[in-house]
Amino acid sequence: MAEAMISGLIRRSVAAPGQIKASGPEVDRGHELQQRYGITPLTDNRLAAQGADVVVLSVKPQRLGRVLNGLKDGIPPQALVLSIVAGASIQTIQAGLAHPNVVRAMPNTPAQIGAGVTVWTCADTVTPQQNELARQILGALGEEIFVEEETYLDMATAVSGTGPAYVFLFLEAMIDAGVHLGLPRRIAEQMVVQTLLGSVEFYKKNKVHPAALRNQVTSPGGTSAAALYYLEKAGFRTAISRAIWAAYERSQELGKGNDSNRSLEKNNPND
Repeated sequence: MAEAMISGLIRRSVAAPGQIKASGPEVDRGHELQQRYGITPLTDNRLAAQGADVVVLSVKPQRLGRVLNGLKDGIPPQALVLSIVAGASIQTIQAGLAHPNVVRAMPNTPAQIGAGVTVWTCADTVTPQQNELARQILGALGEEIFVEEETYLDMATAVSGTGPAYVFLFLEAMIDAGVHLGLPRRIAEQMVVQTLLGSVEFYKKNKVHPAALRNQVTSPGGTSAAALYYLEKAGFRTAISRAIWAAYERSQELGKGNDSNRSLEKNNPND
């Protein structure tokens, strides 16, 4: 996701390559980013933050504590800290860095091609100028949605942040089903991808409830009715709802520093 931000900032001319420093533990990865985008690679977070107008935190939640300890009291006083760390609250970032100006955001992977959606909010101490700067940065990744309530960020993590994984799984399942029917995989992929793209565009242009569009393609006693009956019987809606709820709960756990590996189904008799 950090690379997606670098790419978007440069592509939208929000920042020049020479203005961007990327700090990480892998030297080879840093050199790769330097060759691809012309940015400055570093392996010292504190050094990278010196003189910065914006410091972006893009690390796994499990590593956040170590990163915050290394950066504490090392953020320029007037800098904006933009965190895309899943589950980590604004208060956690502020306390860990001893720095008040924090924006918390949740982008998703389509941001890598400028087609993502980012839900974000900010601390009361963030200035209007910093707020606009955050909007420009996040807008370089696709659509951005500002929310007043920070609690919406964990919900966004479960819906849009994790959302591409649900779509990719559905995409994979439809392609595999087409192959199982006897279609060549190449043709099945083309059919499924365009069906999903076309369906979303159709929905966006019609701007009616999805149920109304579903009814339009569901003739009584037809193929769609038979397929939808089976999906409902198999608990399709419930599975999606439970999956999103599980992602939401996990986001909250990560924010509390709980990194224990556990089964999502605590009462699974097969455990």
